[in-house]
Amino acid sequence: MTTLRVVGMTEQEPKIVWEALPSWALFTWLYLLSAVSALRAGLFFRIGMGGWEMWIVGAGVLLACAAILRHWAHYELTRDRITVRNGYTKREIQSISLSDVGQVTIQQGVVAGFFEIGTVLVHARSSDRLLSLRGVSDPEELKIRIDVLAWKHK
Repeated sequence: MTTLRVVGMTEQEPKIVWEALPSWALFTWLYLLSAVSALRAGLFFRIGMGGWEMWIVGAGVLLACAAILRHWAHYELTRDRITVRNGYTKREIQSISLSDVGQVTIQQGVVAGFFEIGTVLVHARSSDRLLSLRGVSDPEELKIRIDVLAWKHK
């Protein structure tokens, strides 16, 4: 039995310049609801009222939802494109080529500004497509990276 080796032919994957998941701070509202549920369970337990166990279970379920939702999206910036993938299956959800990047903007509310997260919106030049990267830590840094790489593709 002979084995054939092909030398010099490697499959080149695009080099990832930046990648991230949405920030934990994006799900602050779930943490707050979980804390309220846990406090209610503590109150029920303290006064001897039944049903406190379900409130603890509810708090745990809310925390699990936050963990699951955080890994739902995976953001990648390569030298050629910006891609949003499903964090579990790695399937591409949406992408824009850097040569097609038009305007890059940041949306950041008061609470998001406090947690230093934001949404980076990437508008395509050739169509009305919009790529939204929600809950990004340090959105200004990502905007600069995208602008620089997009400028190199023009």
